[in-house]
Amino acid sequence: MALAIAAGGCGRRSHAKYLVGFSQCNLGEPWRVAMNADVAARAKDFPDLQIVFADAQQDNAKQVADVETFLRQVIDLLMISPNEAKPLTPIIRQVCERHIPVVVIDRGIEGDTYTTFIGADNREIGQEAGRLIIELTGGKGQIVEIRGLPGSPPARDRSEGMRDAIAKYPGIHIVHDPIANWLREEAMTQMELALQAHDRIDLVYAHNDPMAMGAYLAAKAKGRQKDIKFIGIDGLPGVDGGRAMVANGQLAATFVYPTGGREAVEVAAKILAGESVSHRIRLATERISRRP
Repeated sequence: MALAIAAGGCGRRSHAKYLVGFSQCNLGEPWRVAMNADVAARAKDFPDLQIVFADAQQDNAKQVADVETFLRQVIDLLMISPNEAKPLTPIIRQVCERHIPVVVIDRGIEGDTYTTFIGADNREIGQEAGRLIIELTGGKGQIVEIRGLPGSPPARDRSEGMRDAIAKYPGIHIVHDPIANWLREEAMTQMELALQAHDRIDLVYAHNDPMAMGAYLAAKAKGRQKDIKFIGIDGLPGVDGGRAMVANGQLAATFVYPTGGREAVEVAAKILAGESVSHRIRLATERISRRP
């Protein structure tokens, strides 16, 4: 398993006082690459911390093995963004039973056996997306929902929140709701199937911006992108981020989903310094829409 080290140089601990293992569920999503970058950037401000990164590559078994490797390295704290809740809950519980603090980022686990959870409210984001769907469709239309990894709480909450919001609008029909596992290429494939099956699609709600972009590109290839509105989630800055997709007119809107990387490093430093921290830290979100 390849491990990357930040904030402390090469070798075990180096000049750092504490060793922190960061288990990332995958680096196939730009949002997660941004989270790692945020962690590495903030860690530079804490010379007592040495952070070791591991990429689980969207594989539950590998993520469990990554955490077990961290335990053999005798980490002082674990930061983890779980691939799926249920398969990762036991190993996180084991870490806690060894009296090693655990900071869970973005995706929760079953129960609350961890020191701190950091993340935005995905159900609220889903509800906001649902309200936007009502606004953009006038309460009537055929929509496609492109879902993230089904075992991950954000995918569940983003779907349930949206469906709660549109429940009182029987004129809105979800005609296709495939799983694309957060990946643009899979979303393109799934959107191609939706386009083949439905002559009319009014809106696509994707659980992240890369999947929204994949759906947009599939529609564009068929010359149907102008008839469909696209909504995503992440809102990353930069030329390839969701904000640029909105500015370019590819997406009607996105919802900012903070990575929590910088906050996780700050919380880890407080915990290791013996300070008390909140059990749950909620990050703010906002809607990014194109100006008329």
